[in-house]
Amino acid sequence: MKAIRTHSFGGPEVLQLDEVDDPVPGPDEVVIDVGAAGVNPADTYMRNGTYAIVPDLPYIPGGDAGGIVAAIGAGVDTYSVGDRVFVGTALSFDLTGCYAEKVKRKASEVLPLPSSVSFAAAAAFGVSYTTAHYSLFERGGARAGETVFIHGASGSVGTSAIQLAKRAELTVIGSGGTAKGLELVLAEGADLAVDHTKEGYLEQVTHFTGGKGPELILEMLADVNLAADMDLAAKYGRIIIIGNRGEITISPRVAMMKELDIRGIALWNATPEQIAPMMKDILAGVADGTLRPIIGKEMPLADAAEAHVAVLQPGAYGKIVLIP
Repeated sequence: MKAIRTHSFGGPEVLQLDEVDDPVPGPDEVVIDVGAAGVNPADTYMRNGTYAIVPDLPYIPGGDAGGIVAAIGAGVDTYSVGDRVFVGTALSFDLTGCYAEKVKRKASEVLPLPSSVSFAAAAAFGVSYTTAHYSLFERGGARAGETVFIHGASGSVGTSAIQLAKRAELTVIGSGGTAKGLELVLAEGADLAVDHTKEGYLEQVTHFTGGKGPELILEMLADVNLAADMDLAAKYGRIIIIGNRGEITISPRVAMMKELDIRGIALWNATPEQIAPMMKDILAGVADGTLRPIIGKEMPLADAAEAHVAVLQPGAYGKIVLIP
């Protein structure tokens, strides 16, 4: 089969299209023909060798995919060849194997995929929707009637968070950096969209909330925005750090005076007991139509290096997926 492999850590250029042996299922395992594989920022950090998880070389990146069961191992009675399924980082905490024509997983780490959901859409369940859900509810304590500000709302996690928050009856403010991104933020249900490339955009958020600020902030780039988030947040507010690429200086006194909670998340810290109800709720939302994965780009598997550049660029727009 064809697969993207990383033989050394480094920039996008280390991603190499190789011909490798097809995976063979062992006991309690399934092999899946990959229809689409999700690209996540974490994939790029792992490729650099600077992530908290450092795989053995060479490795095939990617933890999220939708596809069709191609082979089953001994003892598997939950799936049959030909079944539509998906795998995800949140289901196995394995961030490797999916940038390929086939991927192997334990049968217990696979979920059925409704016929109405595309393989590309399924690639958003394992990180984007689970990260948004974990941030909003498990870590963020979001409650109906509150206001959430999603800082960087046009990307895959951001659009997932908008949909989940509106479904839970929150008021949603989202930021974007392009006209197209701002249109998407509003189209997905945000009550206000602000351009984070423009001077004074946070004043719009303050004005919209009657001067008190949002009770909850989801932050995708804390090394740039955290200090401003602290000034913006409501008294007793919560700031959830989803993404960060460096250091920042903040004033702890702001946190003291407002009694702010600043909480980080790393999806792999969630237990299987936490993930199961999250995934059940996400799939229920997909079934009733309130959750609709936004696919920004579908790219050939061979263009994985280009996808790794695109996923980190400003002006994020939905999910980027690779098509074998």
